[in-house]
Amino acid sequence: METLPLPVLYSLVALLIVLSAYFSSSETAMMALNRYRLRHLARQGHSGAQRTSRLLERPDRLLGTILLGNNAVNFLAATVATLIALRQFGEIGVLLAPFVLTFVFLVLAEVAPKTIAAYAPERIAYPSSVVLRPLLRVLYPLVWVLNALSNALARPFLRPIGGKDGDGKLTMDELRTVLHEGAQLPVTRQGMMLSILDLEKVTVEDIMVPRAEIHGIDLEDDIDEIIEQICATTHTRMPVYKGNINNVVGMLHMRNAVRLLREEEPTKAALLQETWEPYFVPEGTPLHVQLLKFQNAERRIGLVVDEYGDVQGIVTLEDILEEIVGEFTSDMAARIPEIHPQEDGSQIIDGTALLRDINRGLGWELPLTGPRTLNGLILEHLESIPDAPVGMQIGPYRIEVLQIKDNMVRTARVTAPALEQEWSQDDG
Repeated sequence: METLPLPVLYSLVALLIVLSAYFSSSETAMMALNRYRLRHLARQGHSGAQRTSRLLERPDRLLGTILLGNNAVNFLAATVATLIALRQFGEIGVLLAPFVLTFVFLVLAEVAPKTIAAYAPERIAYPSSVVLRPLLRVLYPLVWVLNALSNALARPFLRPIGGKDGDGKLTMDELRTVLHEGAQLPVTRQGMMLSILDLEKVTVEDIMVPRAEIHGIDLEDDIDEIIEQICATTHTRMPVYKGNINNVVGMLHMRNAVRLLREEEPTKAALLQETWEPYFVPEGTPLHVQLLKFQNAERRIGLVVDEYGDVQGIVTLEDILEEIVGEFTSDMAARIPEIHPQEDGSQIIDGTALLRDINRGLGWELPLTGPRTLNGLILEHLESIPDAPVGMQIGPYRIEVLQIKDNMVRTARVTAPALEQEWSQDDG
């Protein structure tokens, strides 16, 4: 090599820099690939993805091949650079060659190619796999020895960590992050998928129709009153009970009630024959569990009961589906009749309104960790039942109690923080 002319030696150094850049960029690109996209492309028949996927099945062998090639290139480049420096600058050149070569390799063979590979890993990794696969076969004996030694040294440190780190599977929180930041989906679909993941955080109590708002058929009423109630109802299914909602004897579908109405003299016995056995749901059941239970039991409606067996409300399959796809109507007044918008921008809200419905309908962020209704939120804040209208501040929301009846807040005026800010600017 000492007899080679300087132009050849310079050309050899340039070639070695290119090879070093190739190995450096390949290493970064292979490790930076999105593994889920890689598997998807491999299943779709993408040849580059298939080759790369096979290489990444044993990352230790792949890294061993890349590092062997990269270090061999770097050492050879250092040798050639030393010869050039010795022939051109003498012993001083030999001292300066490592510093110059280090700077050149850092810029041209390390930082720049690795940065490019980090930003566009697929453009680097897939073509690189064409070279790396046969290179791995050629260097396999050396790679095997290298991996055996390195794995033996690394094994004591990896054992406490757990080895495969969950086999690369995403947790629920990580999947939420992917949907929030890494998924290219329409906003509607993204929201639906996030809602599915959030079903486990919501229970039937959060979405049920509360006991006070249940419309049912009391068998102790006169049969004429019952027929009139059936004719006037807007519900598809209604519970049938005796005296008290806790004494439910069945569920009546209005489709079956038509047969009852066709009879010349409808009776309560005939009514009971058209009902089916009620389906009970324990309070605290997560929505994703209840959705599967509805499917397995082939039911669409259930009575939510507490630990004492008392009915607390009604939950339907439609309620759960609305948690995923959103409300089936865009009219806020029809969706949440307890909310009454005012001309000044504030909202007069019934105390029985659910906080979750208020937040979803108005885009607010009232606290959901405690009470479920506006009345409960106000009473928890006051720690007593007010005997006169009173105002308060809960977080950024200003609340004014308007009506109190039967030991509960019937109505309250709630002002959102954005509106309060506008008022303060106008006053200023």
